[in-house]
Amino acid sequence: MTTLEDHFLQKEKSRPVSTRSKDLRATITQTTNRLKAGNIKQLTHSAERAPDKVWMMTTYPPRECGIATFSQDLLNAMKKVFADSLEVSIAAIDKENERRPYPREVDFVFHSCMPRCYKQFVEKINGDFSARALVVQHEFGLFPDQYQDEFLNMLHNIKKPVLIVMHTVLPNPDSAFRHKVIDLVNGISKVIVMTKLSSSILQRYYDIPADKIEVIAHGTHLVSHHDKEELKNKYGLAGRTVLSTFGLISRNKNIETSLEALPAIVKKYPEVIFLILGRTHPEVLKDRGEEYREELGALVAKHSLQDNVKFINKYLSLEELLEYLQATDIYLFTSKDPGQAVSGTFSYAMSAGCAMVSTPIPHAKELLENGAGLLFGFEDPASLREQLFTFLDDDKLREDYGWRALQSISGTAWENVANKYLTVIKELSSDDFRLQYRLPKLDITHMKNMTTETGMVQFAKYQVPDPSSGYTLDDNARALLVATMLYHQSADPEQLKLVETYLNFLESCQLKDGSFINYKHYDGTVSNENQLVNLADSNGRAIWALGYLVSLDKYFPTTFVDKASRIIRKSYGWISRLDSPRAIAFTMKGLCYFQKVDKSANFLPFFNKMATHLSGMYRAHSERDWNWFEPYLTYANSALPEAMLIAAQFTGKENYRTIAKESFDFLLSKMFGGNCIKVISNKGWLHKGKECGVYGEQPIDVAYTMLALDRFYSSFGDEDYADKLKKAYNWFLGENHLRCLIYNSSTGGCFDGLEESGANLNQGAESTLSHLIARLVVHDYYLHDNLIVKADAVVVANDFSIKNVI
Repeated sequence: MTTLEDHFLQKEKSRPVSTRSKDLRATITQTTNRLKAGNIKQLTHSAERAPDKVWMMTTYPPRECGIATFSQDLLNAMKKVFADSLEVSIAAIDKENERRPYPREVDFVFHSCMPRCYKQFVEKINGDFSARALVVQHEFGLFPDQYQDEFLNMLHNIKKPVLIVMHTVLPNPDSAFRHKVIDLVNGISKVIVMTKLSSSILQRYYDIPADKIEVIAHGTHLVSHHDKEELKNKYGLAGRTVLSTFGLISRNKNIETSLEALPAIVKKYPEVIFLILGRTHPEVLKDRGEEYREELGALVAKHSLQDNVKFINKYLSLEELLEYLQATDIYLFTSKDPGQAVSGTFSYAMSAGCAMVSTPIPHAKELLENGAGLLFGFEDPASLREQLFTFLDDDKLREDYGWRALQSISGTAWENVANKYLTVIKELSSDDFRLQYRLPKLDITHMKNMTTETGMVQFAKYQVPDPSSGYTLDDNARALLVATMLYHQSADPEQLKLVETYLNFLESCQLKDGSFINYKHYDGTVSNENQLVNLADSNGRAIWALGYLVSLDKYFPTTFVDKASRIIRKSYGWISRLDSPRAIAFTMKGLCYFQKVDKSANFLPFFNKMATHLSGMYRAHSERDWNWFEPYLTYANSALPEAMLIAAQFTGKENYRTIAKESFDFLLSKMFGGNCIKVISNKGWLHKGKECGVYGEQPIDVAYTMLALDRFYSSFGDEDYADKLKKAYNWFLGENHLRCLIYNSSTGGCFDGLEESGANLNQGAESTLSHLIARLVVHDYYLHDNLIVKADAVVVANDFSIKNVI
């Protein structure tokens, strides 16, 4: 397999579909022959084995209830993350007299009032060879008391791990209820709850051992945040300060408390409008009709709030709901049930970045304890009014709390929740439970959103570009590399425009002596920061990107290639003075590509000088337990052994190849000790003879490691390098110490880093480009080594496909 960059270099510019299909069939044939010959390792399930299956017993749409929606979201996330290596079958809990048009994933309708259903389901799941576990979404009332013996016998007779998800956990139980819960938990494998408080209640009041309990938060949707004012205009709310609440309406929502608090609010702030989003709960509607909604309407009339209260009495699509929540300034959660353990509506509002005001249910207290929202007393309009004034009187405070809410809930994306559920199931399964992450779409939407006519902006607040951060040579060099690769694939004029933008930015940063500045303000003026920061590494990255562009001279306009060549030649004097090891490494990569086109240039002296410098550093610092160029490991470490391998290939010197492999294998030993990559932390780095810092993992280091793994696999053919490359990419998808997504599929961006308790939600240029580089390099490994898993590789922002679906 060629390296990533060579792979793109070797591809023809524009091939007809028929030719691509022939090439794809040839690739499949070649890969199959390699598999038969034992030359490569097949990393997924064999074609003869069906996908692993998880059963879920739950209410399910079209039945309308919170658990049904929860389960559908969880199923969709499992399928999204693990694609064709996982199947999820639903046993839909229903009443005997109900007949619903269930979707195809419902393989069994479980009538909880029919005793024979309990035995039938045991036979069904025990006879399912591919089933690895059963997840039961539990709420008291779903399984009638008169059938508790049948329910418990069913759980105990299932010959698979059984996990119970308890949506309600009550403290201070009486003796009968306590024993009911204990009987439920006995004989199953795990209890899943959604808050730490629920876990402590099970341990304190029910004597459930801690090692039988897993805390996995209620899921939320990744939100592509839109401009609040635009959304207000869309929904007729322009100029209004929006309060909202949503969910299936019932008396437990206690919406009357908000209406009682509202008159004093609108007297001071007449622009306030309160949205009551959602239909009446179907069970309430069946038993009592619209009685409660009519009472609320009467209360609105009593307080003359017709201009300040709006009922949205309909089922909202997920898109509509998330847009209403993003248009919301303050979200009100007014449940009057102190025992309500968790609320999905509450979680969704936090994920939309709303400032939160809530009654102190356990879920709210736990999530808002670090200043992510305000609490008020149950059924206490005066307390609610006071907290609302706190936010309405201070716009900046309200915005800060909304941002804190988003940060607090960030780790609960449904994809993360699905990952954690399946991690627990994998640990419980006695069989080899094999899962393969889905390769996500190659999406440059965020890259384009971060790009102006000048270049790519450095930072973003969440997904919103931050103009005050200006531009850097570093980011625009990486952007030029990515855009060059993509244009070579697509021949899309819009991609070519991006190449031109980034190339022009690099040219504008070059000084008379051939070196480059790194920092520019948003208006294009030079930043004083250039006088304070070492610029050598950014200069090296510029040469790397420019050399790669020149190497594709046949596919780009002559003006582009000439400009890139001119910039490189102007830098010769500066290159000869390099002594920064990483700047040397990046420059060597660029010159390696440049010399493929410019045969007149004699780079051998450059290469020998730079490689001699790196090898001298290696000899000075390497010893028995420290095969490295420096007395510490910091950032972009993998660029150094990769440069030595390039030097070996360029000069033919075997000692460079030896240094390359020794140093790279040493580096990998510091990053791949467990089931996932853990790049060197930026919290103090790793110094010789000392312990490594923890957390502070950066996407750029994962991407650079993957590029080096790609080159070393190409050179040495060691399958361990290919295995580690795929494992490294999975870091972006959640295979990390927090089981946390780093790539944001809703925006096409990438979070800026992985810390101790979560991801840094900002999606700046460096992290976004790092993911795109990683996504490009991993694609061929799925294509060659993974014939079963389908790689969904569509650049959606440009309406062209580089799909190679097998």
